[in-house]
Amino acid sequence: VQLQAFGGGLVQAGGSLRLSCAASISTFSSYTMGWFRQAPGKEREFVAAIWRSGFIRYYADSVKGRFTISRINAKNSVYLQMNGLRPEDTAVYYCAAGITSTQSMSQFHEYGYWGQGTKVTVSS
Repeated sequence: VQLQAFGGGLVQAGGSLRLSCAASISTFSSYTMGWFRQAPGKEREFVAAIWRSGFIRYYADSVKGRFTISRINAKNSVYLQMNGLRPEDTAVYYCAAGITSTQSMSQFHEYGYWGQGTKVTVSS
């Protein structure tokens, strides 16, 4: 299983970026897909997750209303549209795949597969 995230970059505060993650998983639709991030000197934190079918989405309070997670199972891909970016969103963003319950979608330890990360830098 491989996950490859891309789409990061440098953007000014208030701007937008769209992250993508391509997964080489034969049963992609069986996995919850999540985005996590890790800022310098900080622990990895949950950002957003989307259930297998895409009908359930869960967001961290810090990004709610600004970020949107989506997936296309036919393309084995998950996306994170980030609008209204703030300097505190600066981090390396990781996509992850896991077999979770609907209650544990934000739990780091529920995800067994991780991508390499893509860096997002938001300037003030």
